[in-house]
Amino acid sequence: MTDKTSDHQPTKSETEFEQLAGEDDMGLLAEFWLFIKEEKKWWLTPIIVVSLLVGGLVYLTSSGVAPFIYALF
Repeated sequence: MTDKTSDHQPTKSETEFEQLAGEDDMGLLAEFWLFIKEEKKWWLTPIIVVSLLVGGLVYLTSSGVAPFIYALF
């Protein structure tokens, strides 16, 4: 009995997959920026910026900076 897996020749798609798997991963922000740029979803930019600002404000209000933030409003 012969083992059929030993004479298996890799196809072109398998080698491309292996090459892509060996590349370094992009960061979350770099991948998101690439998505916005390639898919032309520029309307997402203000939503993300405002969400980050609100998230930063929430984080700062839970820290020692809270009295200074409350004085601004």
